[in-house]
Amino acid sequence: MRIGIVRGHVVLNQSIAALRGTRLLVVEPVTAENLEAGNGKGGGKALIAADHLAPEVGSMIAFTEGREAANPYWPKPVPVDAYSALIVESVDFKPPSKEADGKK
Repeated sequence: MRIGIVRGHVVLNQSIAALRGTRLLVVEPVTAENLEAGNGKGGGKALIAADHLAPEVGSMIAFTEGREAANPYWPKPVPVDAYSALIVESVDFKPPSKEADGKK
């Protein structure tokens, strides 16, 4: 699971039947550096995530990727590679110390 910022929505004029009623979000993943800085920037390569939570543009979300992203649609087979799993209210990020990694 990763954290990202909603940057927009995707609108389709045709869709796959299994995805009808699903919102598609443009999500910019947040890098560890920006998360530590708390500057509200993403920094990662934007992707499209399926959603049923309706976060606002600018909201921070957590999203899953890969096969797990299609689990909310079980047993239907759907072509989903990322899914908005929760809306983040706050983040308490503490980067690992270099001593803990064995680096000095």
